Amino acid sequence: MTTVTEIILHQQSKLLELAFDDGSHYKFPFEFLRVFSPSAEVRGHGKGQEILQVGKRDVILVSIEPAGNYALKLTFSDGHDSGLYSWEYLLELGQYQDAMWHDYLGKLEAAGASREPNF
Repeated sequence: MTTVTEIILHQQSKLLELAFDDGSHYKFPFEFLRVFSPSAEVRGHGKGQEILQVGKRDVILVSIEPAGNYALKLTFSDGHDSGLYSWEYLLELGQYQDAMWHDYLGKLEAAGASREPNF
């Protein structure tokens, strides 16, 4: 089982940096982590039930808490704090980050939605 060995929060650049025991190392924009939250609120309760997250460009990661020895609980400035980011899920996010982000931007465009917060 893969585990996270280092967690560095970069508030100014809005990045969460993680190192894993397999030697891999990833930097996650806060917006990316929020958009791909593992919570049912975002992912739905099954395939095809995902809820497109919009207006999250300026979201801030306000706290990180360990969840046992297997996950992180992240709290964001928009109040979202459900869903546990397991080590396996974080590693998957890192490995597929570019493709997932590209797919997300395509879905936003197709929906006529924006990353910009609605005021």
